[in-house]
Amino acid sequence: MHCKPLILTALSVLAVAPALAAGPDTTRHQAQIDQIVKEISPLRIEGYINKLVGFRTRHTMSDTVSETEGIGAARRWIKSELERCGAAQGGRLQVAFDSHVAPVSARISRPTEIVNVVATLPGTQAASVDRMYVVSGHYDSRNTDVMDAKGDAPGANDDASGTAAVMEMACVMAKYKFDATLVFMTVAAEEQGLLGAAHWAELAKQKNLNIAGMFTNDIIGSSRDEHGKVDNTQVRLFAEGLPVQKENSDTVRTLIQTGGENDSLSRQLARAVKEAGERYVPKFKVNVIQRRDRYLRGGDHMPFLERGYAALRFTEPAEDFNHQHQNIRTENGVLIGDLPQYDDFNYIAQVARVNAAALSSLSLAPAAPAKVQVRTAKLQNDTELVWQANAEPDLAGYRIVWRDTSAAEWQGSQFVGKATEFTLPLSKDNYYFGVQAIDTEGNASPASYPTPLR
Repeated sequence: MHCKPLILTALSVLAVAPALAAGPDTTRHQAQIDQIVKEISPLRIEGYINKLVGFRTRHTMSDTVSETEGIGAARRWIKSELERCGAAQGGRLQVAFDSHVAPVSARISRPTEIVNVVATLPGTQAASVDRMYVVSGHYDSRNTDVMDAKGDAPGANDDASGTAAVMEMACVMAKYKFDATLVFMTVAAEEQGLLGAAHWAELAKQKNLNIAGMFTNDIIGSSRDEHGKVDNTQVRLFAEGLPVQKENSDTVRTLIQTGGENDSLSRQLARAVKEAGERYVPKFKVNVIQRRDRYLRGGDHMPFLERGYAALRFTEPAEDFNHQHQNIRTENGVLIGDLPQYDDFNYIAQVARVNAAALSSLSLAPAAPAKVQVRTAKLQNDTELVWQANAEPDLAGYRIVWRDTSAAEWQGSQFVGKATEFTLPLSKDNYYFGVQAIDTEGNASPASYPTPLR
């Protein structure tokens, strides 16, 4: 993270405790992450997309018996390909179907088996193995009529692009070791109501899984907008602030009361993703959009958000709706449909690299500090922060970060070693604060927002 002091008052923080070391270098490149980013292949991504398109349709209610057409053939191929990759990388990648039967609903005309393909790469650090990061793309496709289960629905961008990115990440990252556990999912029935993702998220909630972050990659295939303008230099990352709910939880009420609407778990995760992605993928911007998704639209991260998990959505800079949710046809000399010739495979690889860099950085870093609080018992212009100690054996210490109340990104920082409380000569009235955990290699957790300690 690149933190710039705000003003002279913030600069003076560095002089408050001259005995404190600067801490590990959090801006340097980790060789393992550089190698992972380097190995992401546009050519393999193109091959995955063409194979998925070759199943003709991947509609949720399409053929499940054929070996060459329909969603059944698609999911079996995805599973076999992930198993092949896992076996080639030492067998640590655990691949399985996650299945349930969806009842009749608005977009399901008959009881239908919904099958996710889930590949899990277990963490290798005892203190971190229960912490999970999930990345998904949806492999189902659709036509103009969302109930059309027989017509050609290639879904090259929506969402073979995201599915291919997830498969590529799983195959590349399976040979490497991470402290925390990584879960690579290709989910079904997104187009029928986010059914596959919702099923897995609900099971995770029931099992009390420690999902520290979730990304979905949906419509990441094209760098060209509807006017033909190419922008292959950025990706949109949608991050929710306050959740949509009928009644506010205590957590949300505290955020509102203290002005922390921009410091939700998802916004903190987005800051970490942006920092890691832009560090390891140069000249490629992670454009954080402060919305849960596109205007009144949704994706597979939403079931995770609804269950209290931090979750984000990656999407291309500008969607071309001629190549999304459309029957293949020619109108006024223009070919319409979600076809692979409209995908930019080099662009998809860039987005996959951002994902992989962020997942790697997060899963090598310690967990975000727990029970971060700001003391409020007395009136003062200093800010006293306290937090719970982390358990990771490679912990180097903690970093306090801050920013002006009008700023979106962290602007100042102070490494404080392994202390679990610290006083800054900055007013909690004027700044937002966070606390990060940092390991000996310089991997930093997302920041934790302090709640009031009365």
